[in-house]
Amino acid sequence: MRRVVVTGLGLVTPLGSDVETSWKNILAGRSGAGQITRFDASDYKCRIACEVKPATHEYGFDPGKRVDHKVQRQVDPFIVFGIDAAGQAIEDAGLLDMPDELKLRAGCSIGSGIGGLPGIESESLVLHEKGPGRVSPHFVHGRLINLISGQVSIKYGLMGPNHAVVTACSTGAHSIGDAARMIRDDDADIMVAGGAEATICPIGIAGFAQARALSTAFNDQPEKASRPYDRDRDGFVMGEGAGVVVLEEYEHAKARGAKIYAEVVGYGLSGDAYHVTAPHPEGSGAFRSMEMAMRKSGLDLGDIDYVNAHGTSTPLGDELELGAVRKLFGNNTATMSMSSTKSAIGHLLGGAGAVESIFCILAMRDQVVPPTLNLDNPSEGCAGVDLVPHTAKEREVKAVLNNSFGFGGTNASLVMRAVD
Repeated sequence: MRRVVVTGLGLVTPLGSDVETSWKNILAGRSGAGQITRFDASDYKCRIACEVKPATHEYGFDPGKRVDHKVQRQVDPFIVFGIDAAGQAIEDAGLLDMPDELKLRAGCSIGSGIGGLPGIESESLVLHEKGPGRVSPHFVHGRLINLISGQVSIKYGLMGPNHAVVTACSTGAHSIGDAARMIRDDDADIMVAGGAEATICPIGIAGFAQARALSTAFNDQPEKASRPYDRDRDGFVMGEGAGVVVLEEYEHAKARGAKIYAEVVGYGLSGDAYHVTAPHPEGSGAFRSMEMAMRKSGLDLGDIDYVNAHGTSTPLGDELELGAVRKLFGNNTATMSMSSTKSAIGHLLGGAGAVESIFCILAMRDQVVPPTLNLDNPSEGCAGVDLVPHTAKEREVKAVLNNSFGFGGTNASLVMRAVD
């Protein structure tokens, strides 16, 4: 059996434009939430979001660092975030100067839940107001979800599998799981995998707010709005950014002396077969996804030290995930920690699973688990579970589980462990 390890990490988040800055701010308990600055949201039900900060900010994002200015003008922000995070991961893995024979066995699996929504919105207005002759010739390829993988493949000459997942909020985790399978199946030796999202635009905020998915009770206190497991939660806070990892076949990584962060040992996926937006009332899809990931990992339930929960801060979803975790892990919940980093960076939709997988890996690297912010008044379902309220916690972390669940009843779970 070919083993799959992680050899590179890349992040663009509302708390930093790179891995170490994002992680430092997560552990410090900072929030990436604030008033929406991209457009005038004064008339919207939800007026807050977790935006990636501009380059002028102390931990802002400079798109010119890794993305050509011409490309920036042609594509939506989710692609820019994805290209940058992929570049970070490739640099971190020491693979910038891959020989051509290695590029033949290196591919991409980077997806998005929604893709180029801001560009679709703006070009629709151009069509309506100025006519078809004024629509950008870059409209289609600047919005397509698979164009993160396409752009990264072209930029770095990666000629292996060129793949893109679109499974709503499970996209990032599915992208990593699918890429790991490709390596195990000997379709590639290296895969650049993850997810990205950028939907903080008028139609995006309005649509999710009308679906009653977004928090609207904390417009004057944005840092308090994302509060998984808290009794006062009333919906998620929209986030944006990207998370990308480099996956590599274990012996291949060892042979070139690569730094190895972790091993991907389990991947589970399932469908609720219940409702378009609501999770199964018994949490059965979440349970089966985690159960499959654990079974494939070969680990015992007691081996899991930390769970990075889907935990979006919605009244229904948080409780059902807690119930599914209790059902699967039983008494082992007493010895593990579980937190939601969405409390700090919001919900990155298609990018969430990849970003949160990286936080899991960093928890193993540094032996510390990130906190759940704003957990001031835990719900009854929280009793007996260490949800790491408010403050990061130092503890042993050798194996982790990451959950991602999405609209349409799509579920993904990843299990990773430290490599001795």
